[in-house]
Order: sequence, then C-alpha cells, then structure tokens
Amino acid sequence: MASLHLLSLNHPKFTLHAASFQLGPLRKYKLNQKSNNLNFQKSIKCSTSLSSLSPEVEEECLVLEEEDERPLSEIWKEIQGCHDWDGLLDPMNSHLRREIIRYGEFAQACYDSFDFDPHSKYCGSCKYQGARFFEKLGMADRGYQISRYLYATSDINLPNFYQKSKLSSVWSTHANWMGYVAVCTDEDEIKRLGRRDIVVSWRGTVTYLEWIYDLKDILHSPNFTNDPSIKMELGFYDLYTKKEDTCNFCSFSAREQVLAEIKRLLDYYDGEEISITITGHSLGAALAIITAYDIAELGVNIVNDGRVTHKIPITVYSFGGPRVGNLKFKERCEKLGVKVLRVINIHDKVPTVPGIFANEKLQFQKYLEETVSFPWSYAHVGVELTLDHTHSPFLKPASDLGCAHNLEAHLHLLDGYHGKGRRFCLANKRDIALVNKDSNFLKKEYGVPPHWRQDENKGMVKNNDGRWVLPERARVEAHPHDISYHLNKILKIATGSSQLKQAQ
Repeated sequence: MASLHLLSLNHPKFTLHAASFQLGPLRKYKLNQKSNNLNFQKSIKCSTSLSSLSPEVEEECLVLEEEDERPLSEIWKEIQGCHDWDGLLDPMNSHLRREIIRYGEFAQACYDSFDFDPHSKYCGSCKYQGARFFEKLGMADRGYQISRYLYATSDINLPNFYQKSKLSSVWSTHANWMGYVAVCTDEDEIKRLGRRDIVVSWRGTVTYLEWIYDLKDILHSPNFTNDPSIKMELGFYDLYTKKEDTCNFCSFSAREQVLAEIKRLLDYYDGEEISITITGHSLGAALAIITAYDIAELGVNIVNDGRVTHKIPITVYSFGGPRVGNLKFKERCEKLGVKVLRVINIHDKVPTVPGIFANEKLQFQKYLEETVSFPWSYAHVGVELTLDHTHSPFLKPASDLGCAHNLEAHLHLLDGYHGKGRRFCLANKRDIALVNKDSNFLKKEYGVPPHWRQDENKGMVKNNDGRWVLPERARVEAHPHDISYHLNKILKIATGSSQLKQAQ
C-alpha cells in the first residue's frame, strides 16, 4: 500500500547557511491497518540545495505526504490523464507532481535556450545545437534526445511576442525559434515511464505580457475539420499555420513541421507503447492545446498494428495558458480524447483571457454560441489545477503581473502543493533560487539576486588573437529532407477519415 513520509525540521527556529542544509531525518512510515498506528520502517538523512538562505524560519515545515509506491510504469496512463486525473489532484499524487514538474521543466528549457538579446544577430534563435541541447541545459540525465526544432514566421499580428535583432545582418529576417520535438531514447527511462514518450514543447513568454494586447479576440474556424462551428483565436491560428516561402526556416508552417515529425516518429517506433505529451507556458500553452487537437482531429495518433486499431494517448500539460477556442472547440477536444491538465496561478491574468465576458463559467454560454452566435465566447479545455503564490512563505505577495505569470514560480508552487487547504511544503525540495532565474519574486531575505540567469560574458569569448568576439554558431538544419513525404502521409490519413465521416 502507499506509505507516509514525514518531512520535519528538528527545531522550530533554524538558520540556513551556504548552498545546502540538512532537512533532518526523512522517515518512512507505513500505516498499520489494524491499529491505525504509524510504524517506523527506516530513517535516512537527506540534503538539498535551496540557495544561500540566512533568515530564521519561524515554523516547522511539517507535512504528512502519501507516497504512491506503485511503479510509474504500471499507472502511467492514469498519470497522463486517462481518467481526467480523478482522485490524483487533491491530495496531490506524488507521481503526478513529479511528472507535471518534469514536463514543466521541458517547457522552461525553451526559455533557457532562447536568444532574447536584441544586440545579437542570433536573436530569436536557439542558442544550442540539437545534439547538445539537453546537455547544455544540465538535463542530459532526462533520457531524451531532440528530434527536431520548430520555427514560426514573425510576419503575423503578434509583434510583441517575437524577438528581433537590431542588427542588419541576422540569422533570419522572418523566423523565430518556437520550440522542439524530443523523444525518450534511454532504455532505463523508457522502463521507468512504462512507454516511449514523445514530447513537444512550445516556447511562450517569460514575464513579458504585452503580447496579450495584440490578441484581436477574433474567433476563426481553422478548417481542420468540416465543422465550421469549431473556432479558435485568430492570432494563435496564424502563429500555428502561417508560413513564409522566402524564408528557409518558415517555408513550412509550425503546424506542418510538428505534424510531419510526430508522424515520422510514430512510423519509426511502430509497434511500441508510445505516448504523446505536449507542454507549453503562456502563449506556448495555447499552441500546445492546438497541436494536441490537430493531431487528434487528423487521426495522426491512430495506429494499426495489423490486428487492432488503437489511439496513442495525447496529453497536454499547460502552464499559465490563455483560452484558445470556443465552447465547440472545448467539446471537440474532449470527444477526441485529448487530455489537458492546466496549471494556473490564481493571481495570473493570462488564464482569464480571451473571453472575459463569455466563458466556461457562464451558465448560458451554450445558448450564446448556438442561438445568439455571440462572437467572443471562449472556453478553457481540460482539468484545472489552481495554485496560489501567497501560500508560499518564500515568495513576495507580489502585485507584479509578470511574477504571477512566471513559469519557474508555477513549478515552485507545484512542489509545495499538497491539496486544497493543506500546508505548503516543498515535497521534492526543488531549489527556490530557480524562481528568481527570470524574475524578482523571492523575498529579499533569501539573498538570491533577481534575473540571475545569463550567459557567461554574454556569450563573448577570446579568439586566438586575444580579442573578445561573439563566436559564429553552427548552421542548423531548417527542416528534415523527408518532411514533405510525411505530410503527404498525413494528408492521406485526413482524406480517408473525412471520406469515412461523410459515408457515415
């Protein structure tokens, strides 16, 4: 059965110094079903790095947490939402917490690897080669490899989202790097997960929220299906589908890039147990939901092993994402079996838009859409996990909207969340210094500088002549040579599916 973990600090007042400290004994208990007593099983010491903390903490961090002792490989479908996470969120299941954070870190990797510097000719690109992507980010132990990078054209109506260089000679005048597709290749990790996992991670915005004002709040039928009543926000649709023929990186749309790569990987690993997991933060969360819907609507995730046809599960882990489409869009995602877990901070404004006046909370939304044809009706998709940054003793009660939206802050809150009304305590002891990587959200007494993550010397290196220069980056492949081949296979699937629906 499950076990209970007691995390305790030995004294109600203690001082934290240097880069690590002892959290005291981590004791593992099992509940005696007959007497309901806690029987001691074993005791181990555990330490963690929570940055250089010096203030006194006034209270013990004491929490009884139920540790799910079942192997993840046995329950991965539940963790991926096959039952809509029923019974796993309150109290928070230990496997689920770790998996949400893990996928959140895949989304954070997009920020940590993106070149935001407007004084660099590589602004708007990824700083690292795909082969060394996870190694450069300290994530080589995750067991995943980059399969391909994703790009989108900047020639759409979201000017505040895209990053452009101020220089005249740049890597691309039209493209921005938008994320990546990765696949689990490590055999030990595949065994732990219980399947081979394909991850799609979309870049969003760290704390820069001006892109919200670019949204036209116009619902548009994407024509991914023959039902014109299914609609999504026009800006998201353009970002996902537009291309630029004169640009090598945008000659295929972001949609075409991700669909072709998913199809290629599913063909390559045909016959294996596979999952498709899509993640993103902010605007990247919107793209994640659109991608999941698109894959399912086209039937790309439907495979036939020669005996039986089955669907490969599609799961979205969304962080601080806006609404994407109307009520019909939400209902269609649910019917297709797309599972979405939306992690939000209740003080974050992004999840409240678009659809401020007509949304899923409105009792008569269905009537507004179907009878009145109200043009600004939006609905969130999936299950919501609501966090509150005021529950963390480490964070400022900030009114700064960027802090409330910050992805690292979401991951910090996840680590301390145990369920509604339960005390905040860091279950995995995730380093709190990460919160200030791209923000100024930690309380000053913890001594962590704000916005501390940066490249050494801003990427400048000394050349053989002793001069400081910005080194040239190796040219990356824009698109795999066989992308058109896999797109044609998807077109055949979609055409066959459409004909089947018409026949029915």
